[in-house]
Amino acid sequence: MKNFPGLFIAAVLALASASAGAQAPTRVRGTVIGLEGSVLSVKTREGKDVKIHLADKFGVSAAKAITFADIKPGDFVGPASRKRADGSLEAISLQLFPAALRGVVPEGHGPWDLEPGSLMTNSTVAKIAQVPSGRELTLEYPGGTQKVFVPEGVPMFTTVPGDRSLLVPGATIFTIARPGPDGQLTTARVTVSKDGVKPAN
Repeated sequence: MKNFPGLFIAAVLALASASAGAQAPTRVRGTVIGLEGSVLSVKTREGKDVKIHLADKFGVSAAKAITFADIKPGDFVGPASRKRADGSLEAISLQLFPAALRGVVPEGHGPWDLEPGSLMTNSTVAKIAQVPSGRELTLEYPGGTQKVFVPEGVPMFTTVPGDRSLLVPGATIFTIARPGPDGQLTTARVTVSKDGVKPAN
């Protein structure tokens, strides 16, 4: 199974071509401490203070809340999930990707790090069903299919264009950054909370 770079694959590939030989990308989840020039200071969810250098043409995406009713067959989604005792998958978050990211974000099913042992399934919604205990998505991707149960109360979001004015102290961010040879982290895109909606990936 692949470990998917998720929403920021295009940015990661661009950075990779500019920094051959650098370490593998790292996912950063945390809270903004401050932004000075092109350096974003973040307190990670693990409690570590890190500085992330923003690429010259970095982009910002803002999280926007959705409901299960916004999910339709044919949509491109990325549910993070955990395995239940019976081996079936239960969503712990659900992201609806903007249509423009189809073909940019790689499709497939593999390990994720939202929580220990979690999985990510970047895929197309083939079927939506009501099951006795709730809702279930049948998801298809090249070479496979998965069914994911979606409990009530699971965080659901999509993203919309944003700008650096959203990168204020206290905002929640998610980014995939690449360490350079000196360990300095650089990213080309950040997803940030807006109006109380946090990126849940």
